[in-house]
Amino acid sequence: MLGLNVRQVKLKAYVLDGFLCGVGGILFCLNTLGGFVEQAKGFEMDAIASSVIGGTLLTGGVGNVFGTLFGVLIKATIEAFITFQGTLSSWWTRITIAGLLCFFIVLQSVLAMMKKKK
Repeated sequence: MLGLNVRQVKLKAYVLDGFLCGVGGILFCLNTLGGFVEQAKGFEMDAIASSVIGGTLLTGGVGNVFGTLFGVLIKATIEAFITFQGTLSSWWTRITIAGLLCFFIVLQSVLAMMKKKK
């Protein structure tokens, strides 16, 4: 409707996404000095948790980059506190992030229902 070539924009978006994922994979392997197929297993949940904590709705349509950046910073701060505290198991990081994620999902659902009633 706006005169954009949808096929071309989609193609460019997928090419850019593939290129940046490849660069990220190479940098991750260089950082860990090795490569293993399941090395980054579970990172997708971290990405989803960071964006939800930052205010991106799972239903779509609402969210921005700065909110996601805020979510990443909150998540990293919690992980750093638990990791550097020293006496807690690393599983507490996952448990804390999961609890925080559940809290924000419930909060988003409540806010969406309140908005829907208006």
